[in-house]
Amino acid sequence: GGLELANAFSELTDAAEQRARFEACAQERRALGRTAYAVDELFLDALAGGMPDCAGAAFGLDRFLILLAGARSMDDVLPFRE
Repeated sequence: GGLELANAFSELTDAAEQRARFEACAQERRALGRTAYAVDELFLDALAGGMPDCAGAAFGLDRFLILLAGARSMDDVLPFRE
């Protein structure tokens, strides 16, 4: 195993596909006896209005600190603990 320092993704901008995923998630939650969340119609309306293709990446500074410090755990590098 390794250590993931960053991840990258592209956004789902298709409102119909997003609706299908929301509904599938709700169905799965109901099947598991969990609360199914309402579909976010405002979000879907915004997507349907048009959103350009986009992507992003996130760098994990805390994970980078693990490497720099030679630590074995996130707990060893976090400045605040519960």
